[in-house]
Amino acid sequence: MTSDLEKRLARRRLYFDGGTGTVLSSRGLPPGKPPALWSIENPREVLSLCRAYIEAGADIVKTNTFGVTPLAYPNADELITASLAIAKEARGDGDTLIAFDIGPSGRLIRPMGDLDFEDAVSAFGEAARIAEREGADLVLIETMSDLSELKAAVLGVKEASSLPILASCAFDRSGKLMTGADAETVAATLSGLGVAALGLNCSFGPKEMLPIIAELRGATDLPIIANPNAGLPRVENRKTVYDLTPLEFAEYGRLLAEAGASILGGCCGTDPDYLAALIKATRELPLPEKRTALPTLVTSSMHAVRLGRDPILIGERLNPTGKKRLKDALRAYEADYLIGEAERQIASGARILDVNVGLPELDEASLLPKVASELQAVTDVPLCLDSSSPEALERAMRVYSGKPLVNSVTGKEESLSAVLPLIKKYGGVLIALTMDESGIPETAEERVLIAERIAERAAKFGIPKSELLIDPLALTVSADPSAPAVTLEAIRLLTERGFMTSLGVSNVSFGLPKRDVINAAFFSCALSAGLCAAIMNPDSLPMQDAYHAHRALAGLDAACEEYIAYAEARADTDTASVPIKARTSDGTPLSLGEAIEAGRVKTATAAAESLSADPLSVIRDEIVPALDRVGRAFEEKRLYLPRLLLSADAAVAALSVLRERFPKKSVSEHGKIVLATVKGDIHDIGKNIVRVLLESYGYEVLDLGRDVPPSRVLEAARECGASIVGLSALMTTTVPAMQETISLIHRELPSVRVMVGGAVLTEAYAREIGADAYCADAMAAVRYAESQKV
Repeated sequence: MTSDLEKRLARRRLYFDGGTGTVLSSRGLPPGKPPALWSIENPREVLSLCRAYIEAGADIVKTNTFGVTPLAYPNADELITASLAIAKEARGDGDTLIAFDIGPSGRLIRPMGDLDFEDAVSAFGEAARIAEREGADLVLIETMSDLSELKAAVLGVKEASSLPILASCAFDRSGKLMTGADAETVAATLSGLGVAALGLNCSFGPKEMLPIIAELRGATDLPIIANPNAGLPRVENRKTVYDLTPLEFAEYGRLLAEAGASILGGCCGTDPDYLAALIKATRELPLPEKRTALPTLVTSSMHAVRLGRDPILIGERLNPTGKKRLKDALRAYEADYLIGEAERQIASGARILDVNVGLPELDEASLLPKVASELQAVTDVPLCLDSSSPEALERAMRVYSGKPLVNSVTGKEESLSAVLPLIKKYGGVLIALTMDESGIPETAEERVLIAERIAERAAKFGIPKSELLIDPLALTVSADPSAPAVTLEAIRLLTERGFMTSLGVSNVSFGLPKRDVINAAFFSCALSAGLCAAIMNPDSLPMQDAYHAHRALAGLDAACEEYIAYAEARADTDTASVPIKARTSDGTPLSLGEAIEAGRVKTATAAAESLSADPLSVIRDEIVPALDRVGRAFEEKRLYLPRLLLSADAAVAALSVLRERFPKKSVSEHGKIVLATVKGDIHDIGKNIVRVLLESYGYEVLDLGRDVPPSRVLEAARECGASIVGLSALMTTTVPAMQETISLIHRELPSVRVMVGGAVLTEAYAREIGADAYCADAMAAVRYAESQKV
């Protein structure tokens, strides 16, 4: 059923209100006080602002509930109820929509943080349940910087309410979330989850949003939200102001609308005057045209892979069928072996990894999500979740960060009824096998008919044909000499009828000697017939030869550049397999430095235990250089936050082993650092990341947590003899509390340096509030600490 929101969006551009928290600060909200508390303590001021936004032309007003969930506020029910009452009073008899505003929890989802995924789902869901009870028209999930938390929030709202969901993220200047997801990945994931609109807010002004809007538009046909700040912040007369005037903001708003934004509004620094100017400048602009051809995307937690004419290799080596060593690793849960197999396939060219853990004696429903999460933490390719168990698929799809490939559904009614609802709920591209209750048809035409029936059933769930990969099934040539020809004809027919296809290629050679010879020949034929994706062994040189040659001959490899690079790389290889580029637990043991770079905690621990050298020399020669290499890769955007944290965890594990051998006087030789999220701010993700990295470099860190008053920071720094204090803030409204803390530290402890970071800060802004250093990310904090030689 079409919602009121969707009906309105089909008619014209809609407008959010502006930055509630920053405007309330200008109206007297005390520094460090969460804006949500004013819904109870000063409801008249909140009501006045809400009415002002409606008078300025807002179609949607947000409740004053940013960050309010049971995780952060014991009185969440009271705050949500009061905020909804204010918004409804402001609306009166009008038709303004009320969006229940959900912000991030301020914590990272496991394994990167300490928040359990299901606890996050439950907290967001409870908040949405209260909001629906109190009359909200929709839910806005905003300022999200972690794809896993974003998914938890969407699922929580979907499962606890019937409200339409709008989702908005805080991207950095490189166009990525804090945890590494790019705009295409975010769009694919949210589209799969079934939100009503998606976009971005906060972080920066409208100019910086333009390229990200274009990326989002290229990946989805959903309405795009753009709620920018009023430019960049600065301090003027001890108050935070922004560098764009309402008219300048509105002119950029025109560009955002022309780039494809259907829902416009503002975030930090945008008062009703900004909104009025924005509406005046953009009201008459036409809505963006509906996209008719969209890419088919599967994603990791960071990157997307496009399925289509250019064929994709799917690594098959994480399937225990016929693999004794993998079976043993699954039974004993040897994570390093599984990771090694994954990395080896990626190094050999696999763009997606098939993951199957089906063994009769194992609990597949528990193991598949565990293995998938383990692999997602250390790799950046999409996974193909492979199971015949709907329960295993659902549990893995639920926690999967991104949009997976799902293997598989058949034409059997039992399979369709179990699997299609999972794709509808969680999103994913689905591999569909052309078999039904009668088995596998003997003719290509009959297999195509099954594919069409599957597509018809999928369409009833709102799953388009473009989200299906049809597998016409490769059967063994030794058992039926005509089988390969039938499969190839099915691929041709399916391609002609607009289907994409996949195939488990190696099945064709089962029971024959020199299987790679048969596999490669069959693979070449299938590629020529239009095959889009192959589940195969990426270590096989004959298969790789066929793949690279096909891409060159089919015009998919500009100037044959990739073929030439491939040919040069394997020029001296006479073996039947691609050289292993990623070490596994079966190969040479990783050194301590290599284990840290790979993020292998257990391996790093074992390596540290095996070393007999002086512990300080091990730190100097192995741990610090490895962390520096990882840090440089992170700074150069060649590596992202999940791997950075895993490397830090591996270093901390190694340090804990070496620390037992330290002379007592050297344990804290790096000095002490105090960290805190400032008064009024409950978001401490960034601070926690900084703590982990500093500890991995050997610093002794006293973490005071979040919502810490200035006096407590001073007391802790004085008591422990800290040389550096690190302060974090996500919310603009808490920057005055940060400034107060800096002033207090400098006045009482003049030798102590203060470094600051957070999404609301810039280098100039940090300088204006008196900080000694601005740290754009966790590695910058480490670099500053190293420069001070504490």
